[in-house]
Amino acid sequence: MKQVAILGSTGSIGTQTLDVIRQHPDRFGVYMLSAGSNAALLVQQALEFKVKRVVICNPDRYRDVRDALPAEYDVRLGIEAACEWVRDAEVDVVVAAMVGFSGLRPTLAALEAGKTVALANKETLVAAGSIVMSTAARCGAHIYPVDSEHSAIFQCLLGACGNQVKKIHLTASGGPFRTWPKEKISGAGKELALKHPNWSMGAKITIDSATMMNKGFEVIEAKWLFGVDASAIHVVVHPESVIHSMVEFEDGAVIAQLGLPDMRIPIQLAMAYPERLSLEGPRLDFSKLSALTFEEPDLEKFPCLGLAFKAIEKGGNIPCAMNAANEAAVAAYLHDQIAFYDIPKTVSRVMDGVKFVENPTLEDIFSTNSEAFALAQSLW
Repeated sequence: MKQVAILGSTGSIGTQTLDVIRQHPDRFGVYMLSAGSNAALLVQQALEFKVKRVVICNPDRYRDVRDALPAEYDVRLGIEAACEWVRDAEVDVVVAAMVGFSGLRPTLAALEAGKTVALANKETLVAAGSIVMSTAARCGAHIYPVDSEHSAIFQCLLGACGNQVKKIHLTASGGPFRTWPKEKISGAGKELALKHPNWSMGAKITIDSATMMNKGFEVIEAKWLFGVDASAIHVVVHPESVIHSMVEFEDGAVIAQLGLPDMRIPIQLAMAYPERLSLEGPRLDFSKLSALTFEEPDLEKFPCLGLAFKAIEKGGNIPCAMNAANEAAVAAYLHDQIAFYDIPKTVSRVMDGVKFVENPTLEDIFSTNSEAFALAQSLW
């Protein structure tokens, strides 16, 4: 039985991870749970799975969790507690499902301890890809992607037998505003942006999907995970979200991974690899597929995708700055403080305004994150 530590257990990925574990109680046990602020759900999860190592990151909710759990439960406060527990010898798999830059430190702690990391936290590789990948290599740790697109690429590469990849085709749903004119998008509030046509996700990643920053993040992730240049990554809008991504080879052959939009599939594969376990749920019915359509992304309507490619080209600490600015801007948008297109405007200005560091250390990454976040907040 694999013991699983879940970073971000109350979010979308975390709750679906626990659903996978419910289906395979003989294969997975829960060693540790951590959450940001959702004390009620964290307590419910800890009691259901009898998890006696619990971390809550919001100090205002610590007492709520502590008082609601029996005395034998070890409830701790803050990221450092999560970093400590993911290093424990009993932990086999760490599901990195925390949202935002806050997931970097515990993910690195798990990699430094040689753990297998099921990586759902995009920002970890966006902000510090070189450091994360070198840490994994140095410590003999494995990173298996949980993003549906990167899991699809990973699965396609399993059939490549080591042959050279010519191009990665990274699919995107296009989000809720794919068919809208730019003028209409500019006035869209968060209620509309949060209505994703295919996927059920947390608020931050849903807004990132609406701006297509999410796909920009995924381009950067793919660069680091699969060791390819950004020029070899092609983003293609595929509104049906049936093909999760494709890999093209030198002879023109393309291998694709297909399935219904169900995040439990890549979560379970990342935890169980190299095995494929059974999973209850609907199956793809080809007889009911009327069409699979594809189109190029519109960078005028969705400039965040272009900013991600610009960040890759600049390199250094600029992807980290881009991520921090986006986190600040999305939070402001969700609080009705700025308009939709203020998000890419903020990100662009911060990318141009931060101090450039060509070969950032981990200290530089944390410094850049703070600088870029503060600069973004000063712009509105």
